[in-house]
Amino acid sequence: MSAARDCRSDCPIAYALDVVGDRWTLLVLRDLLFGGKLRFTELLSSRERIATNVLTDRLRRLEEAGLVVREPDPDDGRRALYRPTEAGLGLAPLLIEMVLWGVDHRGTGEKGPPAGLIARMRADREGLLAELRARHLG
Repeated sequence: MSAARDCRSDCPIAYALDVVGDRWTLLVLRDLLFGGKLRFTELLSSRERIATNVLTDRLRRLEEAGLVVREPDPDDGRRALYRPTEAGLGLAPLLIEMVLWGVDHRGTGEKGPPAGLIARMRADREGLLAELRARHLG
């Protein structure tokens, strides 16, 4: 969220919702953090079928909020890569909890997260978070 946007209140939950509380933003972060997707076209191919204009807007909002950085793709300078920042990675524990809550209350279905990832989220959360940090921040 840019400084130009006003928060609805001083409540931390309200602030978090102002930044990531729409239908698509957490799914984009999911794909960046856990899905290894870095390019616009990769993010566009997610199973939820986000529209290009919505994805463009959510990536811009994530950049403004300091959760994602946009950088030139070294393989093709006309394209960009999107990487989570330290602040963006700070949402990984929340996403893990949301995944586990969803699995516990709805299950996974055949298109859900891999069983190995769910098991790792339960058994080695700190190790998974360290791996994500190393992958995304180097």
